[in-house]
Amino acid sequence: MFFKKSYQRVPSGDPDFLDEKASLDEIETPVQQKKSFPKKAIWAMVLLPVYLILLATYCLTNCGNHEAPKRNVIFMVTDGMGPASLSLARSFKQYRDKLDIDDILALDSILIGSSRTRSNDSLVTDSAAGATAFSCALKSYNGAIGVDPEKSPCGTILEALKLRGWHTGLVVTTRITDATPAAFSSHADYRFQEDLIAQHQLGEYPLGRMVDLMIGGGRCHFLPKANQGCRNDDRNLIEEAQKNGWSYAGDRKSFDALDEGRNVKLPLLSLLAPTDIPFDIDRDSSVHPSLAEEVKVALTSLSDATKDSKEGFFLLIEGSRIDHAGHQNDPAAQVREVLAYDEAMKEVMKFVDNTDTETVVISTSDHETGGLVTARQVTENYPDYLWYPEVLLNSSHSGEFLVKKMISKQSQTNMDDASLETYIAKEIVEQDMGITDYTKEEIQTVKKFAGDPNRLLGFLNNMISVRSQTGWSTSGHSAVDVNIYAFSNSDKINKQLYQRDPYTGLIGNHENIEIGAFMANITGVDLSEVTKLLKDVEHSPKGAFNMEALSEDIHLHALHEIRH
Repeated sequence: MFFKKSYQRVPSGDPDFLDEKASLDEIETPVQQKKSFPKKAIWAMVLLPVYLILLATYCLTNCGNHEAPKRNVIFMVTDGMGPASLSLARSFKQYRDKLDIDDILALDSILIGSSRTRSNDSLVTDSAAGATAFSCALKSYNGAIGVDPEKSPCGTILEALKLRGWHTGLVVTTRITDATPAAFSSHADYRFQEDLIAQHQLGEYPLGRMVDLMIGGGRCHFLPKANQGCRNDDRNLIEEAQKNGWSYAGDRKSFDALDEGRNVKLPLLSLLAPTDIPFDIDRDSSVHPSLAEEVKVALTSLSDATKDSKEGFFLLIEGSRIDHAGHQNDPAAQVREVLAYDEAMKEVMKFVDNTDTETVVISTSDHETGGLVTARQVTENYPDYLWYPEVLLNSSHSGEFLVKKMISKQSQTNMDDASLETYIAKEIVEQDMGITDYTKEEIQTVKKFAGDPNRLLGFLNNMISVRSQTGWSTSGHSAVDVNIYAFSNSDKINKQLYQRDPYTGLIGNHENIEIGAFMANITGVDLSEVTKLLKDVEHSPKGAFNMEALSEDIHLHALHEIRH
């Protein structure tokens, strides 16, 4: 039987059943079919040439052996940065540099949407689950590194593109084995398995080496404890990497020898600190490069490596320590971290402006940290509607730096109480923190906490926060939506960015997994196909696994870093 209307399948899905709503008068008899045939044939003869012309025109650009254009994807993460961090940094910069109120950050010009950040098991995500949402385009549990909720490895965008022939890179200011870079380049049940993560990053898993360039901190998990490292075995992964063809830059001199990326032999491993690179407010430029300098090396070297290739590169860039400043409730450190990231964004923008390769840049946060607000009620009276950026400007070091400085001073000299109080007041509070209206009680409290790094850190940072009238609601993460920034030098990609449909565009408000799906979509990769290749990946802890003991070991190592 023949129907004038297309039929609907019944719920069973059986193609032989037709929708019972089709009425008998919709059925054409054989006689009616015969009468209508000549008219249909005439229309077919008229329309066929038009159809063929349109088809030929379409195929000139879409059919045959047409190849997808060469593209670069630069994915940037501001770990722990929420919208208030931008307000803080923007006003601080305007005050510091005496700028007009309409002078904005580089990021401000490319704001496109916002992202919801919850993980699979909590309304408040951690960095591991947040990064896995980007890398695998799926929700997982807090602590998960490139694995799904069932602890099965999931294919990442970095792996998929490397298998396609792209070059890949990671640039961070924390440990290269930390959660965000790890979730793109390794697979582990728990983010604290950094020894295993380091091995995966160097290619010690079924897919082989997937990363061409790594720049950041984190020598710790590449070296044994006997060689200033913190691995739980005797392996020296840096030496092993060099034997396997990796170039290595471990200090400022060797980093400078890379000549801003013009003298790089890939694969490159550059570990510039034992753990995290110092906060930008504390960074000695003769010892540690800035994030912008790291980015310049990566962009130049990856661009040069792909200049004769049909494929481009994927680069992950993270402003890692915005998060740490948020955890420590340190506004003076955080505002400099945000501005350092903005300088890195300027380097990216310059690169995109000058490359002939289609390039898309996406920047977002995995979550917000600290519950920062740019105002704080410090009295019982009616609140002031203001905050004081000059307090942050007067502070020349982070609380983390000052804790290390005090501990070092005490270990070198035996000061009596009066001498210690004078040192605290004059050198720590007045000179380093820029505070002159301190009280005797505050100096005594600093002295009291001198043997307790965590309490000392919190108290010093609160002295700055109260005076600048910046507020914090937590020393952990929050569930606030975070901004999405994006742009491209390609009109086609820009049109895709501004599509409102979930998973196909980024304008408006999105789940974080949609950002990962967007990257897979514009590059044409299937992450599920990569997942099939990861069945034999070692990703679970060996033997009895005590999360509390491991966390305590990491905490002790962090305290060791503060003390030294």
